[in-house]
Formats: sequence, C-alpha cells, structure tokens
Amino acid sequence: MVKVLIKSVREYKTASILSPVFVALEVVLECLIPFVIAKLVNAIDVTAGTVIKMSEIWMYGGILIGMSFASLLFGALAGAFCAKASAGYAKNLRKDLYYKVQDFSFENIDKFSTPSLVTRMTTDVTNVQFAYMMIIRVAVRSPLMMIFSLVMTFVMGGSLGWIFVAVIPPLAFLLFFIMKKAMPLFHRVFKKYDNLNESIQENVRGMRVVKSFVREEYEKEKFDKAATDVQMDFTKAERILAWNNPIMQFFFYGVLSTVLFLGSYFILKSNGVTSVGEVSQLIVYGMQILMSLMMFSMVFAMIVMSLESARRICEVLGEESTIKNPENAITEVQNGDIDFDSVCFKYSAAAERYALADVDLHIKSGETIGIIGGTGSSKTTLVNLISRLYDATDGSVSVGGHAVKEYDLTALRNSVSVVLQKNELFSGTIKENLRWGDPNATDEQLIEACKLAQADEFIQGFPNGYDTFIEQGGANVSGGQKQRLCIARALLKKPKVLILDDSTSAVDTHTDALIRKAFREYIPETTKIIIAQRTSSVEDADRIVIMDGGRINAIGTHKELLGKNRIYTEVYTTQNKASNDSTIIDGGEGNE
Repeated sequence: MVKVLIKSVREYKTASILSPVFVALEVVLECLIPFVIAKLVNAIDVTAGTVIKMSEIWMYGGILIGMSFASLLFGALAGAFCAKASAGYAKNLRKDLYYKVQDFSFENIDKFSTPSLVTRMTTDVTNVQFAYMMIIRVAVRSPLMMIFSLVMTFVMGGSLGWIFVAVIPPLAFLLFFIMKKAMPLFHRVFKKYDNLNESIQENVRGMRVVKSFVREEYEKEKFDKAATDVQMDFTKAERILAWNNPIMQFFFYGVLSTVLFLGSYFILKSNGVTSVGEVSQLIVYGMQILMSLMMFSMVFAMIVMSLESARRICEVLGEESTIKNPENAITEVQNGDIDFDSVCFKYSAAAERYALADVDLHIKSGETIGIIGGTGSSKTTLVNLISRLYDATDGSVSVGGHAVKEYDLTALRNSVSVVLQKNELFSGTIKENLRWGDPNATDEQLIEACKLAQADEFIQGFPNGYDTFIEQGGANVSGGQKQRLCIARALLKKPKVLILDDSTSAVDTHTDALIRKAFREYIPETTKIIIAQRTSSVEDADRIVIMDGGRINAIGTHKELLGKNRIYTEVYTTQNKASNDSTIIDGGEGNE
C-alpha cells in the first residue's frame, strides 16, 4: 500500500525530505537547551553564596539565545516544507485518482459506484493528506525527541532514566490494542459514507421529481437514517480512540510523580553529587519524553483513521481497466461496416444469465438500422459493445472489417459517435459544449451540425445565440433541446458510425422526421443505428432489429415486420390507433 501511495509524492519529494531534516535539527536544539540551562543553574554555588563570572553568564546566555532563535527558524522551515509537501501530495493523489478513473471502463465504474469514487477523491484523500503531514513532521519529531531526551536523562540523571524506559512497552501495547479495536469500525464507517453520498447525489439529481411528488419528508428521513448510521459507527470508533488521552495522562503524571520523588531522595542522599539543576532538567526531559509520546498517540490516531482511506484509494489506483489498448493497435477505421458474430455478454462473471445471447447481426456501411424492443431487452447493451464501452463476453464485434479489440480506443470512439440515452451537457457555453465533438470546429461547422440536428433555430432564438451559457446538466434547456444539442455534438466528430440511443424521445415527431431526413441527405455514408421506442422513428430505416430478452427476435423492413412479427405489430398498433377509435373506452365508461 505504501509503495502505491508514495508514487504520488513526485515533485514534492525534496520538500518531504527537508521537512523531517529541519524537524531533526529543531529537536536536537530543544534537547540541548535544558542541558545548557542546567549548566547555568549548577554554576551557582548556593552554599558559598558566590556566583560564576559575568563573562560565563553572558556566554551561556548568548548560547541559549542563539539556540532558541535557531530552533525557531528550523521549526518554521519544517512547517513551511511540511505544508508544501502535504498539500502538493494531496493534489497529486487526487490527480492520479481522477486520471485513473478516466481510463476506467463502464465495468470498472459499475464496480465502485459513482458516489464511492467521489468519496475516495475527496474525504479519503483529505484523511491521507493529514496523515502524511503528521508522518513527515510530528511522527519524525516524536520518536527523535523521545530518543534524544531519553539519552539526556541517562546523561544527567543516571539510573532515573530507566523510569522512562519502563513506560514504553505497556504504552505501546495499549496503543496497538486500541488500533486493533478501532480499525474494523472505520472500515464500516467509510462504506456508510458511500451510502450517504449516494443518497445526497440521488436527491440533488432528482430534485424536480422529489418536489413534483412532494417527497421531501421521505427524502429527509432517508438521509437522516444514512447520516445516523455514519454517526453511530463513527462515535463508537472515536470512543475507542478517546482512550488515548486518559492513558497518556495517566502515564504522564505517574512518571512525573516518580521522578520528583526519587529525584528528591537522590538529592538528599547524594550529598551534592546529584544537583537541583540536574533533577529539574531531568523533569524537563521527562516532560519532553511524555509529550512526544502524547504527540505520537495523536499521530497514531490519525493514521488509524486514514488507514481505511488509504486502502480505499489504493483499491482505485490498483484497479486495472478491463478495456485496454492492444499492442500495435489499428488507428484508423476504414468504414462503418459492423458485424456481431455469436455475441454473448453479461455484466458480471458471477451473473447467472446473459444480458445478450447468441447475437448475429451484420450491418453494411451507410445503412440505417432501427432497433426496437421492450424495456430490459438489452438494446443499449448491444450498441455499447460497438464502441467498446463494454467488451463481449463471448463471440466478437467488428467495425470496418476488424475486431473492435484490435483498434486504438481513441481512434475507435472518435469513429463511433454515441448519443447516450442519458444526455449530458456540461456547464459552459453552447459552443464549448458542441466542441466536445471537435475542439477545432469553426463556427460555420457548429452551425451546420446544429442545422442537421434541428437545433440551430432555437439556438438563434436565445439572446446570446451560440454563446448562451448552459447550466450544469443542461438545467436551463428543455429535454428536446438538450437531445438536439447532443446529436449536433456527436455529428461534429464526423463519425463512421452514429448511434442514437433513444435520443429523440423528447422531440416531437415532426422534428424527429426532419432529423432523420437530414441524416439521409447529408451523411449517407455514415452507418446510423437508431434505438427508439416509437415505430415512427424507425419506419424508414433500411432494416429494423427487434430485441426481446437479450436476443434478436426478428430483422426486417417496416413492411416485412408489420403484421408478421408479433412484437413489432403490437407496438405499432398501440402507437398508431386512430384518435377517433375509442369504442372500447366509450363502452367501458358507459357500463359504469
């Protein structure tokens, strides 16, 4: 785990090294200062009533002042380098996580879930950042302070130094016991954080639905339950960690009392061999040892909390995308030919049934293919295999005469434009959103694509035209406008294959017909696959594929399927009943 996390230090390695170096120098000076003070105290001969020469007082005083300023300087430098290193490390860690997620396939994202990934890139990284900051400063300072102070206690107090040595084993055992008890609770807490974030994300995304159905109270109760679950487990974990402080206080005051008692005894019995200055500074060193142990317990508590966060981050960084570029990948798609050969697919290796089974489908470049089927018939799953958003479990999918696994992913996805069922627009102007399709597109090309998608007219109606700002998620445009903007964005890629996954469902049938007409006239060489719920959207397709239960039920033209295929006929009949044909409805109402 450490090997994975340490890679994110990179350009902040120097700052990460300098911070503990200056901490070490600061600790050395802090341990020497009591020694010099003891020299001053012992230089006073109380019995004779004489004092050392003023020159010696000035010398020791000057040394103390110089050491104090040097210690202050080293402490400030250690803090500055620590802040730079920890903040930079967190920045790199978030960047590494974000870049890793960008390379994930849909299967990888399904495994972690979106809220969990957000938590790992925010809360978990913050926890690890604090732990890293404590490690390169406090975790270095504490043991060094303890070791140097322990050495000085033997130098100044002789056998009294063993009192401090005796404290360390039981204290270490208690700290280990606390960690062992707290870790499982933190593991559970962070899983519940994911559930909490999922609840928040779902509520914010569906706020319009929540308000439409007046479900605010229900959502509040659901959130309250998730928040309470987090609070209960976190309270249990914090309650265990809270034992750190009383345990440390117990040892602190116990050792201090012992040193005072034995030190006083040795002063009285040693006849001047053990001095007041030595014992007083021995107490100072004892306090430094115990304070360093208290600081170490704080580091320990932070590390315990961050270990689970570190593990979750490493899970993401260690995850390999299930879809990778092959060696010697093909970088150009020749045409829009598509072939499904005995394709089967399931979302998980542990799944009992296939989402797609025994799919054989051959599409010629430039064809317009309609796909219709009931909810859950795997229409979207089928087209996701074309651009390698998922890989087929069995069989092969080919585009342009080559298996999709042989292509460079960027080249393949630039040649296969997909307007997904869930259309997404990003905060920015209309131009900025459209240029996702082609960053170098001219204004004329943007307008041309929008005309094909029947979007130019409503864009020109906005006060700022193509410079109109789109709010996050396209909240300030209608569903139909959003769909047409997404279609225009896909057209700007000049794809060999264009897939419309139910992406005209929010536009009226007249506009839908105009879009399809524009496709036939202006991009005849592009293979067009239209997934639709309305038969009117696919009536003029070259062929229509009927999906049922993850299998191809039938393939044919509108005329071939109508009246001969049960599924297509039922859908067509339901959607195309004459408006004045209400005999059943009228009769039903009359009998009541």
